[in-house]
Amino acid sequence: MLEPVIRAGDTYTLPQSMSRAQALAYWFSDAHEVFVAEDEGAAAGTYFLHPNQMGGGSHVANCGYITAPAAFGRGVGRAMCMHSLDYAKHRGYRAMQFNFVVSTNDRAVRLWKNCGFEIVGRLPEAFLHPQLGYVEAYVMYRIL
Repeated sequence: MLEPVIRAGDTYTLPQSMSRAQALAYWFSDAHEVFVAEDEGAAAGTYFLHPNQMGGGSHVANCGYITAPAAFGRGVGRAMCMHSLDYAKHRGYRAMQFNFVVSTNDRAVRLWKNCGFEIVGRLPEAFLHPQLGYVEAYVMYRIL
């Protein structure tokens, strides 16, 4: 599930050449709480949750999400986002922030907005898209 997203290089700031072991080590970092969404017993998506910052910023959560290609368009991303919002609030977080949403990732930007996130910052030419060149990235934020 991770490999196609990492190899595409158009949504995450991870090296496209990352090995399987490196990708798994990143996703399952000790600092991450990892969740898997299932659909009829098959993994349909995954996300991790962790504090966005330490110390005075630790009350703001951050997440990373990946939906299995076979599950695109079936509401898995929305379900994971809603679960993460509820879970983060239950864990005592007061807000959630996405630090680097690639502006050309239309599906994600639309989904995050529909889940109550706002674009609070724009980072001009912050992401080198493999087909489009340098594109904007967004900081998106939502109070819980």
